[in-house]
Amino acid sequence: MATRKMNDDSAPTSNHHMDGPVIGLLHSIKQLLATLLSMAQTRLELLTTELQTDIQRLGATLLWSLAALFALSIGCFLAALSLIFIFWDTHRVLVSICVTAAFFGFTLLAILIVAKRLRDYPRLLQGTLTELQRDQESLRPRS
Repeated sequence: MATRKMNDDSAPTSNHHMDGPVIGLLHSIKQLLATLLSMAQTRLELLTTELQTDIQRLGATLLWSLAALFALSIGCFLAALSLIFIFWDTHRVLVSICVTAAFFGFTLLAILIVAKRLRDYPRLLQGTLTELQRDQESLRPRS
């Protein structure tokens, strides 16, 4: 019976010795997953922060652009009417053509400026994309 007890005592010790590397491996995998989840959470937080910032900036820009466009439209319309009324008796057709040409010229200039600004505007979520690219590069094996 004493022999059997020794075998029973040695079996757990033997299994415990075998469990050490397995538990260590499981612990390492668990830490790796925790690190990956932490990285994913950080990237998602960056993504939401960038989205909020871009949406707020776009909303404010759009609101002020509409206000400026409205005020400019009313001012240009009244200026055009004033010029036409001033030259009503002498050159109303010529002034009307000049005012119309000026509006079209301004429209063309505005379109060119907007197109340039859209080309120069940074890519949406550029910070998040840059961080993800850094993550990929750091995970690639070095040769």
